[in-house]
Amino acid sequence: MPDVKLDILHTGQCRHPQAMTIKGGTWRPVDYPALAFLLQHPSEGAILFDTGYDPAFMTATEPFPERFYRWATPVELEDGRDAASQCRARGIDPADIQHLVLSHFHADHMAGTHAFPNAVIHCAKAGLADAQRSGRLQSTRRGILPALLPADFASRAQFFEEKPLVSLPSDLAPFEDGADILGDGSLLAIDLPGHCPGHWGLLIRDAAYGYHFMVADAAWSLDAIERNMPPPAISSAMLGKVGATRSTLEKLHQLHLRNPEIRLSPSHCQIRAAEATED
Repeated sequence: MPDVKLDILHTGQCRHPQAMTIKGGTWRPVDYPALAFLLQHPSEGAILFDTGYDPAFMTATEPFPERFYRWATPVELEDGRDAASQCRARGIDPADIQHLVLSHFHADHMAGTHAFPNAVIHCAKAGLADAQRSGRLQSTRRGILPALLPADFASRAQFFEEKPLVSLPSDLAPFEDGADILGDGSLLAIDLPGHCPGHWGLLIRDAAYGYHFMVADAAWSLDAIERNMPPPAISSAMLGKVGATRSTLEKLHQLHLRNPEIRLSPSHCQIRAAEATED
């Protein structure tokens, strides 16, 4: 498994009552960062895992019913903080990025997809089908904005479900296998069901930390994983399946207990956001 270098990109934030993200939380609104992960592969160059927020999100949520998304979770995105701008600040032309990996199709994870026009888009077939199945109102209710899908998305997509499965090291138990995205073992997509259809995480061997498991929205924070504290059932049911959400979180909790050295990164974790690098 080749080592991959990683930078965390803080790409804006939304505000949401804490009680909707973790059992026992308060109803006080909390700022939740939207993180993207910039990977440097030894032969494929720069690769992105998710894009976070992007100015395209603001455009897509101008009309109704999409405006309700912005009202439900108010978003802040400073100029230059979108993933494409942060790539440019590091001397990386977004047009040169050849691979974009999407954990799922909620807008706060894929709003910047349009900004990487030459990238193969690695994603779940089930997630894309779900993103395309509903009208605008139902999609908005589920956190999906079809307007953010580039017109050529289907022609650029490669699906986790069609990649070869490889067995994971025992260090990753209770997770057993992952989809080998590039065929060299460097990027392994791991199914994390529950949050929404086609929700996957990404495992790499981080050059700085060893195994690094980016778990997207399988948990809102490291604290939730460490204490096995899922969102309330009403939150999970709005977007996905309560039982599967809790089962996935339980597996992450068991992984943490068995091997606390493995680095886990939820996409909205404030601890990981504080580690984001700026350029």
